[in-house]
Amino acid sequence: MPLIKNNQLVDDPWRDLSDENKAPLAEETDIIVSYERWREDRNVLVRRNGRLGVKLSSDQPPSLIEDSLEYLDVIVLDFPRFTDGRGFSYARLLRERYGFTGEIRAVGQWFRDQMAFMQRCGINAFVVNGDRSLGEWLEAQQEISVVYQPAADDRTWVSRMRSTASRTARAAAE
Repeated sequence: MPLIKNNQLVDDPWRDLSDENKAPLAEETDIIVSYERWREDRNVLVRRNGRLGVKLSSDQPPSLIEDSLEYLDVIVLDFPRFTDGRGFSYARLLRERYGFTGEIRAVGQWFRDQMAFMQRCGINAFVVNGDRSLGEWLEAQQEISVVYQPAADDRTWVSRMRSTASRTARAAAE
């Protein structure tokens, strides 16, 4: 499936082993494993040369991997239904509480109008379903141009823009 990362279509370098039970681990391959496999094979996984990611299902909070974030380059959050909003909260926790700076990837079911809000929570990569054109998915990420409160995506919000404009105007008048 196509991967959109940081608002661009990219090739996915990751091999998803999260659904393959005990598939062999290639030393140099970038892999994503399920939380269960991470828990079982952590010692082997951290000694590999390839990059590592963990997939959390919607009932697995990021606190389960809080002490492992230094080993992880990507965290995949599963959205099993568009009505399940736990992934939004998990992404914010990963960015704001735990300070995770790597890729947070969304997989599963959501509507295109949810993507902008997912980005605000800190998700920066999306595995998109094939039911829409890629252009529509990319377009969806640009639909909200003004935001009203701070969030994990570090965009400047309206009141900050206003105060900056006010200070600039006062400085110009002096």
